[in-house]
Amino acid sequence: MSETSVPAPPSTVARPVSEALLNEKWDRCISNMIIKSTLGLGFGVVFSVLLFRRRAWPAFVGVGFGAGRAYEECNWNLKQASQELKKRA
Repeated sequence: MSETSVPAPPSTVARPVSEALLNEKWDRCISNMIIKSTLGLGFGVVFSVLLFRRRAWPAFVGVGFGAGRAYEECNWNLKQASQELKKRA
């Protein structure tokens, strides 16, 4: 019986540091946006039920606050990453 060798799996493509850093920052931004918007929606619904006689606007305001906060944090993180990359170069 002849031995067959199993071909080695293709090596993963090494991405440049800047691309890997950018991908990491974007992943964090998207997850942060989802989490903060959901928390804002939750607080909006609770306040809507407890204080505002089941109106819809507190939920929308909560989503807006959560998304706005996530956007600002994402913007700050991307600017910090840009400054770090400029320092390395």
